[in-house]
Amino acid sequence: MRPSLTKNTSVESFKDFYWLKEELQSFCRENGISASGSKIEISDRIETFLRTGEIKKTARKSKTNKKVQPQADLSLDTVIMENHRCSQHVRAFFKSVIPNFHFSTYIQNYFKNNVGKTYRDVVDAWYEEEERKKDPSYKKNIAPQFEYNQFIRDFFADPKNKGKSRKEAIAAWNVIKQFPGSNKYMSNH
Repeated sequence: MRPSLTKNTSVESFKDFYWLKEELQSFCRENGISASGSKIEISDRIETFLRTGEIKKTARKSKTNKKVQPQADLSLDTVIMENHRCSQHVRAFFKSVIPNFHFSTYIQNYFKNNVGKTYRDVVDAWYEEEERKKDPSYKKNIAPQFEYNQFIRDFFADPKNKGKSRKEAIAAWNVIKQFPGSNKYMSNH
């Protein structure tokens, strides 16, 4: 069964089990490791600590280039810069162009991965994503740190579970996360 997370936990055991972000953050605080960032970043710091005893410094972004002045006059020709921020100012601009606009994960990633493109490209990407969502087979990508969400989706996609309740899906998740190995839903569970 699932061990407690301590300084003596082996890297293999750490990687084999599912840990809540809160558990990872508690471990970090107890051991002088930064508890900030995504679950993947925190897990990476813990793995380094368990493997080497080294406390990995967080990759702090320099405050000097963070102070990017918001562009006063945003337009469809505004170019996405390296340090782009999804600010209220930017949201307001896009809402004036797309009334139901919001910063979806897809759009946030689009900004990150398309430096040099324009806001016009962002608008096109937004509408393309909206079209994809209309397809009945459309499924949003679930990032790897959201294992629970992926498990629940896969549980209900299994024809064997037709008619089962969310409570039953959660019970199945609570069982699988107690054991070592993958937390992916398998039809034989």
